[in-house]
Amino acid sequence: MRRSAVIFRRTGLATLLLGFLLATVGPVVRADPDGPKGRDHEIAAMVAERLQTKHLSKHPLDQEIARRAITQFVEMLDPMKVYFYQSDIQGFMAKQQDVVNGAKRGDIGLGYTMYRVFLKRLEERLKVAEEMLAVPHDFTVDEDMVFDPKATEFAKDQAEAREKWRKRVKYDLLDLKAERLEKERAVRREKKAPGKEQPKTEEKPLLSPAEQHQEDLQRLRNRYRSIAKRWHQVDNDELLELYLSAVSMSFDPHTSYMSPSTMDNFEIIMRLKLEGIGAALRSSEGYTVVETIVPGGAAEKDGRLKVGDKVVGVGQGRSGPIEDVVEMKLQDVVKKIRGPKGTVVRLQVVPEHGGDRNVIEITRAEIELKDKEARSTIFEAGRTSDGRAYRIGLIDLPSFYMDMAGARRGDPNFKSTTRDVREILERFNRQQVDAVVLDLRRNGGGSLQEAINLTGLFIGQVPVVQVRGLDGRTLHYNEEKGGIVWKGPLVVLISKYSASASEILAGAIQDYRRGLIVGDHSTHGKGTVQSLLDLSDELLRNPFAAKLGALKLTIQKFYRPNGDSTQLRGVLADVELPSMSTHRDVGEADLDYPLAFDQVKPVQFIPFDMVNKPLVDEVNRLSAARRESSDDFKKLLKRIARYEEKKKLKRVTLNEKKFLDEWAEINAQREEEKELEEMPEPGKTEIKRDFYLNEALAITADYLSRRPGGGIPQAGQAAQAAQDR
Repeated sequence: MRRSAVIFRRTGLATLLLGFLLATVGPVVRADPDGPKGRDHEIAAMVAERLQTKHLSKHPLDQEIARRAITQFVEMLDPMKVYFYQSDIQGFMAKQQDVVNGAKRGDIGLGYTMYRVFLKRLEERLKVAEEMLAVPHDFTVDEDMVFDPKATEFAKDQAEAREKWRKRVKYDLLDLKAERLEKERAVRREKKAPGKEQPKTEEKPLLSPAEQHQEDLQRLRNRYRSIAKRWHQVDNDELLELYLSAVSMSFDPHTSYMSPSTMDNFEIIMRLKLEGIGAALRSSEGYTVVETIVPGGAAEKDGRLKVGDKVVGVGQGRSGPIEDVVEMKLQDVVKKIRGPKGTVVRLQVVPEHGGDRNVIEITRAEIELKDKEARSTIFEAGRTSDGRAYRIGLIDLPSFYMDMAGARRGDPNFKSTTRDVREILERFNRQQVDAVVLDLRRNGGGSLQEAINLTGLFIGQVPVVQVRGLDGRTLHYNEEKGGIVWKGPLVVLISKYSASASEILAGAIQDYRRGLIVGDHSTHGKGTVQSLLDLSDELLRNPFAAKLGALKLTIQKFYRPNGDSTQLRGVLADVELPSMSTHRDVGEADLDYPLAFDQVKPVQFIPFDMVNKPLVDEVNRLSAARRESSDDFKKLLKRIARYEEKKKLKRVTLNEKKFLDEWAEINAQREEEKELEEMPEPGKTEIKRDFYLNEALAITADYLSRRPGGGIPQAGQAAQAAQDR
């Protein structure tokens, strides 16, 4: 696990589902150094106007927003503070009024100015890095490097910048050496594994330490040059997205501008369907590398493309010329590989471990993202009074998805979370399961309407969520179509990654005392509602016009039936289980500029009384006793303690012996983390029964054997209680 900090931003550049964009093939376009083109000014002016008039906070576009926007844009360009000078930042901050005045009239010139300064500093630092790779380093000296960007400042001058990069190059060389040593240890462990048949491959001759060092130096040269080249390949759409998102995210962390390609990607996620070869790609040191193969996709069915393969050329059709894509921007490689189902793409590939280039011809096909949709299984746990094992139906729900385009077309069978979960629950009813566990641990949200409708499968046509918007009025929303499908005991698994729509469901289940909430201390704490404004429609009043992207805008805040917002606080677990995610800085409160927690008047509703305090106390006591004697939970608690200690560290040693010792310790923790995996692994369709899930099932069995006598209120009672205030 690398110790260098990584900052993920909610912009199109950071949230691309690599390899899955629905874009047409086109040429690589570089950002115009002279400034924005086409409709960029109109888009920027519209975004600024909507932010001032329609954002929930009603925050004016003022100096405070300008300061935040400049800070955000700097972090997007230089999150580790290794490129800009302090004087650059001071110069940017002196132009806060340019952000205010410019945004209102659609002038985004400051964004281009900052970007050009960044490119200049990037080239300067690349030269320094090249120089530092050409000089010897003393790895016996006791010195360290600050790796937490919050604990360091931008360089004051050229001398400080050189010193930063001297240490960075030294750190990267140590990191490569540690990585290589660990791979060698892994190979030796693999060879010694009992009963493991060893592949008959020709072993590469071992390099001498001097040769290995030279190889590491060349890898770093390639890496630094590749980073610089990718930044030089940023196009107008991407720069516009970065800058406008910096301004938008200064109102709250969930408001952002989405370029046309990012908007396409967003719709792919929601409908869980795309057309292509079915491979996720990543960029590595100038190469496009296959990250994963999508189960059931065209690439998997063909069988020749492998994880780790490097795509070095792409050809269209069976006879089109193969274009070299080495050092090409990942998004542009993806555009060339993407295409309509039934068409052919040819990939020129170099195998992961070297060898001759070969060409793989694949016919693009429609792919369903199965790892993102609801899936289920039945487990046995505990015992009934007559000795029978309880049958517990588990539903893993990674997101609240909905095919919005299909819904707009009136397709009666559009992709819907509620429809999928309803079918699972109806099957559970036929299979006579005793309880249902709904796993929302990796569910970051999605469609609000799907969350409301799905919650109704458990509580019926009663108020699920309250929503307050710009006008200050509070409205409540009920599930209106299907009614209750599952009337039995319910447990909802949560984590700090459970956000937004997940929190609506968990909050309603808890308020109605309909089921147990089990997992992390609390959910993510995102209690805001976003609307997607298609700028083509807004600006041109023509949905068939060329795509201009969209503004994802926070327009409402939602509240639980009891009146509490889920904003910042989230939903607290009834039964808290130890987990790493509780301790990670991934909640709403850890983001920049979140909106505040508040409350509204509760709605009237009849609780189900299927959960009460004596039950919660007893289930907690039984769970704590089991965890006390569990070796797995003991290991987890030790790992959490080590993690908390590591979080306090701001520096990393550059002494080779100490570095390698620490790296080995971190790697051992990583191996242990694999064994103590808490959440379903993305990309896998099976549900793993690990020690954490075993405890959740044991809690469910305790609940079944001790549940109170509450139940589902009569429809008339519920409807009467749900009358508007």
